[in-house]
Amino acid sequence: MPLETPLLGLHRSSDATIGEYFGTLLPSRFGDFAAEYAALRETVALIDTNVRAFFSFSGPDRQRYVNAILTSNVRDLKPGQGTVGLFLNPQGHILAEVETFALEASILAASHAMIRERTFLTFEKFIIMDDVTLEDVTASTGTLDIAGPRTAALLAELGVKNFAEMPLLSHEEIKLGNIFCRVVRRELAGAPAATLIASTDQLPDMWRDLAERVRAHGGLPAGMEALNSLRLECGTPWFGHDYDDKQIPHEAGLERSHVNYEKGCYTGQEIVERVRSRGHVNRRLAELRFFAGEAPAPGTKLLADGNEIGNITSAAFSPRLGQPIGLAYLRREHSAIGTRIDASGISAEVIEPPLLAQKAPA
Repeated sequence: MPLETPLLGLHRSSDATIGEYFGTLLPSRFGDFAAEYAALRETVALIDTNVRAFFSFSGPDRQRYVNAILTSNVRDLKPGQGTVGLFLNPQGHILAEVETFALEASILAASHAMIRERTFLTFEKFIIMDDVTLEDVTASTGTLDIAGPRTAALLAELGVKNFAEMPLLSHEEIKLGNIFCRVVRRELAGAPAATLIASTDQLPDMWRDLAERVRAHGGLPAGMEALNSLRLECGTPWFGHDYDDKQIPHEAGLERSHVNYEKGCYTGQEIVERVRSRGHVNRRLAELRFFAGEAPAPGTKLLADGNEIGNITSAAFSPRLGQPIGLAYLRREHSAIGTRIDASGISAEVIEPPLLAQKAPA
């Protein structure tokens, strides 16, 4: 059975179309896809992002311990700072994507709810001699995201005056009416975006309040369908869709964004360094556009001269191109920009993200 967002009843009462994303039932769209996509691109949108699992690490060894199990530099985080990394197994395969946020007396770690139990048990297994207390706070912690060019202006009304200048994944506590929440600085399609972390029981009131504020700025709530199209236009892979424990960071294109090479030892480091010294992997995630009316299904095989060279992981319609696009694993020799390939009967071409301007299909 899929998980459910805590706001599922609220969304169903507004006649939102519901779909499954990251193993969770979420709004696919609230109404018009084009309007929701336009809000993300041009004004501001409110998104239900309750797909995350949250874990709290406390105790004097918390930073040393978390630093030793992730690819990111957690050791040097100061309160109010955050970073993103990967939790690897000894073979270098990706068990989880993990964001870490340093608080005054603890570290809050965010991963994905669909792998919540496995992640918690693996975190717990490595705590042996460390003075660390691990707590699963997923049930009491939820998130809403705001994205679009007017995000900073909206947050300024809530007292976050310098949001656009905040470093990525930095965070601070704010008050939304009578609700305390933590706002995290993000970026989407070159514009500021934010995650608001709050108590689960406060989410319905937060949603109603933020929906009004978003509409006042010319935006509206957006479903995962519009967000998916935009993230594909940006070339952003999603855990569980485009990479998981079958891939290593370099195959998924995460070796620069999710790996710190100066931090010292961590689980899986030997494999990461071995691939780094070799200079390449045999296959890698690439962006494609499809010369067809419908997006091919995930898992569709990719061919060159009748030989299988990869497979599609995600695909959706791109309003920027006016045609379907997607992410796929390709063998290195077929991954150059402009390469034409066969997506099981559909012509496709390797392109370079992000798609920032409207382009007519060739």
